[in-house]
Amino acid sequence: MTDTTISSGILFQPGTSDAEIEAAAVQAARKRKQAVYFWRYFILVVFLGGWELLTRTRLIDEFFFSKPSAVVLRLYEWMTEGTADGSLWYHLWVTMEESLLGFFSGSIAGIIAGIALGRNRMLSDVFSVYIKVFNSVPRVVLAPIFIMLFGLGLTSKVALSFVMVFFVVFSNAFQGVREADRNLLANAQILGARDWQLTRSVIIPSAMSWIFASLHVSFGFAIVGAIVGEFVGARYGIGLLINIAKGSFDAAGMYAAILIIMVVALAAEYAMTLVENRLAKWRPAPLQDSY
Repeated sequence: MTDTTISSGILFQPGTSDAEIEAAAVQAARKRKQAVYFWRYFILVVFLGGWELLTRTRLIDEFFFSKPSAVVLRLYEWMTEGTADGSLWYHLWVTMEESLLGFFSGSIAGIIAGIALGRNRMLSDVFSVYIKVFNSVPRVVLAPIFIMLFGLGLTSKVALSFVMVFFVVFSNAFQGVREADRNLLANAQILGARDWQLTRSVIIPSAMSWIFASLHVSFGFAIVGAIVGEFVGARYGIGLLINIAKGSFDAAGMYAAILIIMVVALAAEYAMTLVENRLAKWRPAPLQDSY
């Protein structure tokens, strides 16, 4: 080497071996990861500690904001003794069942519809106006309608979750198909690929990044759909617990239920990332991961 080498933001003098550069890059990446985790936990500790301190010193009203220790205590009571309306685990299972059914059915339908309309210009022109009309309807407005149509049971919550997920996934799948590389399509057609072969081998892999981007956020929307449906009317579910806590001015109960939803959503996001990494191994690493 005759020039100064730059790797991972580190300057190396001429004569530095590749092994030394690689070792330094690995060490820099490790330090960066440690710094990221440090600041994550530091911010969390400062936030929770400040919240606890402000409530104990009565600078904020505990009646409205509760405090972290009370939220943790309420969660412990729910896990060990159950809630006034049954086991916490059963309420969580009901909400998760509604969310998962709505998520999978909405995702599958959104992907199929997005690919179909993205590949067929005639279908797109015919149905686009109806999709825009239905998409313009506020989702919250649909909750009482679905309760009226399907009752207080599982079906109404799944229907609302389905609607919340479908349009997000459909939009991304449709746009992903439209953004497929035209040169790659032309080359595949020159090699004799037919419409279905183009869709399976070129269009769908090209749209996978768009689809997974929508799936990362759509599970959160599925949970929102289930919770909103349970708010309007339900016999079980985390949304019912929040509604009961709100009616009894139980701030700790409301925050405890919200914390449960946050943990579930984060776990689903982690699982979705694992699935994406397994199904999209061909995709190059993000720019920030290559340094």
